[in-house]
Amino acid sequence: MKFVLAAYGSRGDVEPCVAAGRELLRRGHEVRMAVPPNMLGFVESAGLAAVAYGPDTREQMNGAMDFIGGVGNLIIALPQLIERVSRVWVEKSATLTSLANGADLLLAGMNEQGLAANVAEYHGIPLAALHFFPVGILPSGWLSSGVTKEAGDAQRRALGLPEATELATRVEGGSLEIQAYDELCLPPVAAEWAEQSARRPFVGALTLELPADADDDVLAWIAAGTPPIYFGFGSTPIASPDTVAMISAASAQLGERALICSGPNDFTDTSHSDHIKVVAAVNHAAIFPACRAVVHHGGAGTTAAGLRAGVPTLILWLWLDQPIWAAGVQRLKVGSGREFSATTQESLVADLRSILAPEYVTRAREVATQMTTPAESVARAADLLEDAARLRA
Repeated sequence: MKFVLAAYGSRGDVEPCVAAGRELLRRGHEVRMAVPPNMLGFVESAGLAAVAYGPDTREQMNGAMDFIGGVGNLIIALPQLIERVSRVWVEKSATLTSLANGADLLLAGMNEQGLAANVAEYHGIPLAALHFFPVGILPSGWLSSGVTKEAGDAQRRALGLPEATELATRVEGGSLEIQAYDELCLPPVAAEWAEQSARRPFVGALTLELPADADDDVLAWIAAGTPPIYFGFGSTPIASPDTVAMISAASAQLGERALICSGPNDFTDTSHSDHIKVVAAVNHAAIFPACRAVVHHGGAGTTAAGLRAGVPTLILWLWLDQPIWAAGVQRLKVGSGREFSATTQESLVADLRSILAPEYVTRAREVATQMTTPAESVARAADLLEDAARLRA
């Protein structure tokens, strides 16, 4: 069978689809992906064929900030915003429409379900979605909804499809929506969707667990001393230049070592003591189990990696779904959360002292045994996608 997967955003947005695609490829299916240009190398490193889809996400983020800052009044500039988003949708749609020709199923990542729904309708093929947090849990607001509807209408006109009254009607039909996280992390959602388990199955987090260049060096550094506390913020740029200094001072006050993953941030000019090690990236699956605790931004994938590793978690969240995962680890009693902008050296010390207490350590180990393993998660997701594609026959 032929599967086409559309994913857009940062690595955290793209990796779950890549993990599912790699498993489908391993099973002998034809797999093609549409991803941002800056994600092509990452996808191809996993052994998958991919085409560039939409703008570079890093440039788009910077461009969006420049646009908002330049127009001053977003309401006045609404026509410009609608034109800009609609143009991107139509361009992405053209790429995806060509790629999906002859496909047995189109899988949409977290940000692409509305756009992909129109392409699937055009080709008359099944649509499935992959969510790493519950869709609808974040309010979209009238502005976002209005812009998205205008973009969807422009896309449908370009495809020659009839006008649709509401994007939600097309998106929230009966399509398979794989929940790529463990239901124990968000029990209220699981309870609310109990009667929709067939359409919204929970499979656990999907991850590639790819090795990083620094892994061996980091493991050697860990082995040479006491287990460190991990600090990382995924693909998120951190504006505060004092972050490393704050982490270093808090760790020294507690007598702990700290492993800092810089991600897109440049910490090369930041001076730090011997108890601090800074690297660009690590394989969470390899490094987290060797740490005392993990402190991060609350991305869905990083949260799952910490829970699977069986170590306490402190989430210093910034936006979007991250507060949801902070509340989740608090509910599980494996850690706590705080808004990153409200974090100080004093609060960091207090939060770390709290999660390093024996009861959190014990509870984290208990929860780890209840988490779906990466192998189980990807196998379940691939089974569901194969079944959905077979329904077309």
